[in-house]
This record gives sequence, structure tokens and C-alpha cells, in this order.
Amino acid sequence: MAPSGSGSKKARASARTASDRVSQMRKEQQKKDRQRMLAIWGAAAVTIAIIAGAVTFAVIQGNANKPDLSAVKSFDYPSGNHTTDPVAYKENPPVGGEHNPVWLNCGVYDSPVPKENAVHSLEHGAVWVTYRPDLPQADFDKLKSVIPDSYMVLSPYEGLPSPVVASAWGKQIQLTGANDNRLEAFIKEYRQGPQTPEPGALCTNGTDGTDDNATPQVPMSPSASPSASASATSSAPVSPSPTASK
Repeated sequence: MAPSGSGSKKARASARTASDRVSQMRKEQQKKDRQRMLAIWGAAAVTIAIIAGAVTFAVIQGNANKPDLSAVKSFDYPSGNHTTDPVAYKENPPVGGEHNPVWLNCGVYDSPVPKENAVHSLEHGAVWVTYRPDLPQADFDKLKSVIPDSYMVLSPYEGLPSPVVASAWGKQIQLTGANDNRLEAFIKEYRQGPQTPEPGALCTNGTDGTDDNATPQVPMSPSASPSASASATSSAPVSPSPTASK
């Protein structure tokens, strides 16, 4: 028969062994937990890096594909100068200066419009898109599909320096045609843009270019107007016919 003291020692040894095993298990579990957290944080960091890279790439690509408006020409004209007389404008088409007291109704026109009335619409924040009269029908349809429904004038114009020209008050760009992606960028930038003297003013309830409020389009000498230039010309008499009012 074993001494009573030996059983107590074995019990204590067994308890220590069990405690050691529990402690070791805890250490191993803590190690696994740390490894798992490191793996989670590592995966999160990789995911964030991928997202950041994708966003950076998208921004770079977006900037690379953004239409270049560096060809936009700027002009400085005071606003509010009204005249009922024909004006020989320096720019072709005009982008500011003296203009008829009655604005041209915004819309799509199938024949040239009075310049002096159209300039008043520019003063109200409209963009005037002009195109050569011999522009193919498909290109004309493209222009109509691109322009917004308000504060826009679309009309043919004799003697343009390029197939299509977009004008706002004090701003103008010559375009290669209806598919030139700078057109939409120009409209977005300058339609009711910061250069607009009277933003939000009406672009309806003015004139369609055929009534008594329209400035007659007759050939005139460049010296006939205070805002005239030696290189300015005017178009032949026309009768504008809007197909839509905005």
C-alpha cells in the first residue's frame, strides 16, 4: 500500500501538467489569432491598394480622354450695349459687343439668324452653335442630338472659318465638325458659364428673327459701327425659320 503522501504529489503533478497544457493551448490559439488578424489586415491592405490603383488609373484615363479646350479664344466685351442698327462685328460669328435690345429665341434654326439678336442670347448665357450651310445632313442631325434643350441656338452661318463654330459670350472655339468631342465640353463649360453677364435671363419670348424686333441683315461697311473692325463682314439678308424654341 502506497504512502498517503505519494498520492497527493501525483495529483499536484497531474494538475500542473494539465495547467501547462491549457497554457500551451492558449499560447497556440493566441498565435493563430495573431496570424489570422495579420492575414486579414494584409488582405485588406491589398484590396485597398487595388482599389486605389484602379481609381488612380481611372482618373488618369479620364484626364487623358478629356477634351482639350485650349483652343478656346477669349474676348472681353462690356454687356448691356443695345442698338437697333446692324453691327459689323470683329469676330465671325460674333461673341459679344453691341446687340439688339431683343434677344433671339433659343432653338434650332434652318436658316441664318440675325447676329445682333443672337448676341443678346449669348449675353443671357446661351451657346450659339453655327455650321456651314453645306454641312451634310447626317452631321446636322448629330449636332441636334448633342445640344441641350435650353439656352442653345443652332443655325447655319455663311463664311465660317471652320465647319462648325461654338460661341458663348466672350468665348469661341473652331471645330472640325459635328463629331468633334470638344463641342460638348465647350457647351458644358460655357453654357450659363461664369463669363455670362446675365445668367438665367430669358432665352424665350424674344424674337424668332422674322418680326420687327429682328435686326435686318444687310451688307454694311465695317466703319458703320463703333465696335466694327476692318476685317469684319456681315452676311446676306436672310429670313430665319426656327424649328424649335427653347
